[in-house]
Amino acid sequence: MRITVVGAGPAGLYFALLMKKADPSRDIQVLERDGADDTFGWGIVFSDQTFSYLRDSDEPSFREIVASCETWDNVDVVHRGQKISIRGNRFSGIARIVFLKILQRRASALGVDLRFHTNVSNVAPLPPADLLVGADGANSFVRAQHAADFGPEVSAARNKYIWLGTSRLFHGLTLTFRQTQWGPFAAHSYKFSPTLSTFIVECGPDAWERAGFASMNERETCDRLESIFHDDLDGAPLLTNNFVKWLNFTLVRNRRWCADRAVLLGDALHTAHFSIGSGTKLALEDAIALAKAFEGHADVADALPAFERTRRPIVDALQSAATESLRWFENWSQDADRDPVVFAYRLMTRSGRIDREKLRQRDPAFVAAYERAVGGSIREGTAR
Repeated sequence: MRITVVGAGPAGLYFALLMKKADPSRDIQVLERDGADDTFGWGIVFSDQTFSYLRDSDEPSFREIVASCETWDNVDVVHRGQKISIRGNRFSGIARIVFLKILQRRASALGVDLRFHTNVSNVAPLPPADLLVGADGANSFVRAQHAADFGPEVSAARNKYIWLGTSRLFHGLTLTFRQTQWGPFAAHSYKFSPTLSTFIVECGPDAWERAGFASMNERETCDRLESIFHDDLDGAPLLTNNFVKWLNFTLVRNRRWCADRAVLLGDALHTAHFSIGSGTKLALEDAIALAKAFEGHADVADALPAFERTRRPIVDALQSAATESLRWFENWSQDADRDPVVFAYRLMTRSGRIDREKLRQRDPAFVAAYERAVGGSIREGTAR
């Protein structure tokens, strides 16, 4: 079998190495427009559940990934200057470039042909292949050229966000909310190495415009954000990696996942808002599910529909939860006058994936504090 993968992100690399591991005779080529050492963003985060999938799928790369991770079990919510900690939430952070280099090394060791600095803007000139995998991100060329078959639905979320780093270590998944003279701002932060944390800031378009970011350069942007989150950064600077740009999160869905001998994976297929930290999780689990589909179906024409049948219900549910989370962050200022404990509870239950009993299992002290704050009221939506 000859397989061409466009895109050397987590989905493309992990699928390629799993398929090569399962059958070394497969001719697998991964084409990537950027260099092997290029990456955008800072750290990425995983749950323990995702780690269990990685361990079962490829233990050598799993061991390397775990050895490079920072771990914690707390979500910290900072609201009205008060930090509320919710325990029992196991996460791990790792530098995105470190993660990709681990997958690159493992794929190369297995015999996958990795070709960097190879931009694919048109799939027509590519050599014939039994399977074409579009793992080339939210702005996928593979998807665009098969748009009539995939039926993509692409839209932009309302909020602006920017992905930065900082030397301030956040020892937990920290969600910080600040009311400013320009409007509400939120930050998502977590450590991913012994010396660095990710620091993602988001705000509504009105606050972004009033704060003057449209006309600011890199240094001015960081200076203003450092002033907004001065107390949270504790004097540490915000850092860039030559990619300072405010973006609107791209929402991607596809009515169909495969077209003849082409299939999409990762952000090319679907996106999930970073507020639930599941973009890379989805990409890796896509790769695992597609590779498993080939274990039970030797023919591409059978494996691709089997992949979609098995995987789509899981992705649809997670995308639905991610959309609920995104909308909550777009409108969090509506809850800004709530007691910090009540605010933290509403944040933790925002997507519908976690309810009070699940929270009680993780951190009974937090739920007890919440119940005291609302006075035993069952009408949580009106609790102040």
